[in-house]
Amino acid sequence: MNQGLRWTDSLEIALDLIEEHEDVDPLTIHFTDLRQWVLDLERFDDDPAHCGERVLEAIQLAWIAEVD
Repeated sequence: MNQGLRWTDSLEIALDLIEEHEDVDPLTIHFTDLRQWVLDLERFDDDPAHCGERVLEAIQLAWIAEVD
């Protein structure tokens, strides 16, 4: 059984976000939007309460690294 994405899977989340939001510059995204987009990912399956600023920052940094 394949487990869904968790908050700690920042690179995998970033790759999914790149596919879903290909026209978005990750440097301009607000963390409130980023959090919602992660929650909306089909493969995401983690507790929304486990998300903090550091988690979102890690996802954003992974996204920036992938598009550079």
